[in-house]
Amino acid sequence: MSIAATPPEVIVFDVNETLLDLESMRAGIGEALGGREDLLPLWFSTMLHHSLVTTATGDYRDFGEIGVAALLMVAEINKIPLAQAQAKAAIMNNLLNLPAHQDVKAGLQVLRDKGYKLVSFTNSSNNGVKTQFKNAGLIDYFDARYSVEDAKVYKPDLRAYQWLFKQLSIQPERALMVAAHGWDVAGAKAAGMQTAFIKRPGKVLYPLAQTPDYQVNDLLELANKLPAVN
Repeated sequence: MSIAATPPEVIVFDVNETLLDLESMRAGIGEALGGREDLLPLWFSTMLHHSLVTTATGDYRDFGEIGVAALLMVAEINKIPLAQAQAKAAIMNNLLNLPAHQDVKAGLQVLRDKGYKLVSFTNSSNNGVKTQFKNAGLIDYFDARYSVEDAKVYKPDLRAYQWLFKQLSIQPERALMVAAHGWDVAGAKAAGMQTAFIKRPGKVLYPLAQTPDYQVNDLLELANKLPAVN
């Protein structure tokens, strides 16, 4: 029997890009970068890259702080004048107000109706994700929220997932990680979790990683694939 053939006890969701649509930040980040809206993906990937630098060096920094530093780096690379205060305003004002993808609320409701425990696990801070969920109308869909802020290790470091298993008092194979990032799916799979990859626009799997248990176009498709457990 494959891992995916056994329904998970808990479904764990990544937040940014998986549940929340980062595309709405394009205008705000673009404005800070002198109209270069095309630099949004570079900013986000630079932020992720340097979150792993802090993990590797043991110098944990808040995800928002890393985001500001990453935006300043992108601006400098592209010779765009940008003050730190401007960078912080551009990120915080937009990141905390991301809308949910159109399929998310319907998908979450189906999973709740089927009896699943739903939690989030994000690289964002505890206060950050609480505000994001409140503004996006997602608070009531989740049983709990978890942040690497408490583990002081960013995903996809295996220690981040192992910390989560302790919080949930669960064996890795009994949890399903849902993410739109190939790196998150790769990390969760290596940590022993069931995994589901949501094919958000522009997102692909890491070819050298283990294949996820599910590959779906949106959350509602995944919700309809999973059996009821109540």
